[in-house]
Amino acid sequence: MKLSICIPTYNFGAFIGGTLESIVGQLEPGVEVVVFDGGSTDDTEAIVGRFCARNPAVRYVRQAFRGGIDRDMARSVELARGEYCWLFSSDDIMKPGAVRRVLLETAGGLDIYLGGVTLCDNNMAPIEEHPILDAPWNSAFDLRDDAQRLRYFECARTTMAFFSFMGAIVIRRRRWQAVPLDEAYVGSCWAHVVRILRMIPDGLSVKYIGESLQRKRSDNDSFMDKGLVHRYAIAIDGYHRISTDVFGEYSPEARHIRRVIVNEYPPKHFFFAKRDCIRNGRSSDIAELDRLAGRAYRDHNLRNLAYLATYRLLPLWVYELVRAAAKRLRRTGQRV
Repeated sequence: MKLSICIPTYNFGAFIGGTLESIVGQLEPGVEVVVFDGGSTDDTEAIVGRFCARNPAVRYVRQAFRGGIDRDMARSVELARGEYCWLFSSDDIMKPGAVRRVLLETAGGLDIYLGGVTLCDNNMAPIEEHPILDAPWNSAFDLRDDAQRLRYFECARTTMAFFSFMGAIVIRRRRWQAVPLDEAYVGSCWAHVVRILRMIPDGLSVKYIGESLQRKRSDNDSFMDKGLVHRYAIAIDGYHRISTDVFGEYSPEARHIRRVIVNEYPPKHFFFAKRDCIRNGRSSDIAELDRLAGRAYRDHNLRNLAYLATYRLLPLWVYELVRAAAKRLRRTGQRV
């Protein structure tokens, strides 16, 4: 078995049929699909069962209780039989030809292949190509080598470069299995990230494919159940913790991880979240949002100082006026 497409899922019955439909037509000998259901209470089992009946390469395993994404992801890889595992979200769509491309790539024998991602709305209309690395497509890095690791971290534009989005990751299964699940990170949503980064001392070869292999349903974030501010905290607190635990707070790697968090959370995101708090009766979350802004912009450099001052000193109503004026200017420019 060359490749296992590992799909942990929970209550995504409304989407998983489309996900599997985009995959099964691409299956060939040596490729399997493993769906691990972490206790769904919707119609996931019936939907996946229909695909299992049609194609023996699709396997479905369900547990009776909710395990959470960290354990469910780990369990899906445990159940896999492939030399490589492609971690895949149960509400995204695989692009045509993606399986063949991954099979060709993994013949090169590296540890991780990082594919590109097309961000879409909830109806799968494309929005943009998600930035990952400022590096040419098909660049390869040995992260054990100090110089190559520093170059990789310098090239990182978003946390996808640090393996935040599981759907972009194709990983050699034996490398994954050699590093145990860190129980301290179970429940953080980032146990897989820590697991991968802790492979570096023993050698971790990464190839940045670059080309988009899937369409990601970006308006269907399963970690939004406690609100937008809590979702920000998962990313900001999570990656600050990871950077310190794995590399040390003052290491170049940690500084680049914190830089990437700033890329992903510029002031407009904090203003948007503040407006969301007010509109949805979550004003009590604003103090937490203020804390997150302080943490995201904690490193002393001109960009962070400007971002923090903008967020703290600019009233929300002024930001809304500036934003509306900018929109009008863009529309005028488009008409011209």
